[in-house]
Amino acid sequence: MRMVAVGSPAYFAKRPPPRTPRDLSDHECINIRLQTYGGLYAWEFVEKGREFTVRVSGRLIFNSVIPLIQAALDGFGIAYLLEAQVKPHLESGALQLVLGEWSPPFEGYYLYYPSRRQPTSAFSAVVEALRYRG
Repeated sequence: MRMVAVGSPAYFAKRPPPRTPRDLSDHECINIRLQTYGGLYAWEFVEKGREFTVRVSGRLIFNSVIPLIQAALDGFGIAYLLEAQVKPHLESGALQLVLGEWSPPFEGYYLYYPSRRQPTSAFSAVVEALRYRG
């Protein structure tokens, strides 16, 4: 999984794509407000192995991914989403990936638990479900 910045060809016809995350300050960015995050989501990037965040601004803020994707498709700005959420639009050319080299994949979650104790059957079922990659 990875988070990516995307915009429509119509948006990039009016403005050149950003070359670095710092260039996002010159763009209309479409924000998402995550209740569990405590406010507007800061976009996360990596440069030479060092992680950093960028707080972006724009006229649009959504609480849900679906209208955020639609706003990006309609050319209102650059959105930051899971690549899997916009994959069909990237493949069709309706959205363009920008700053891809700054967006490495998320390696995933890890589950740490004491291995010397006898796990419950419910816990063992959860571990097996998390291991399944079907």
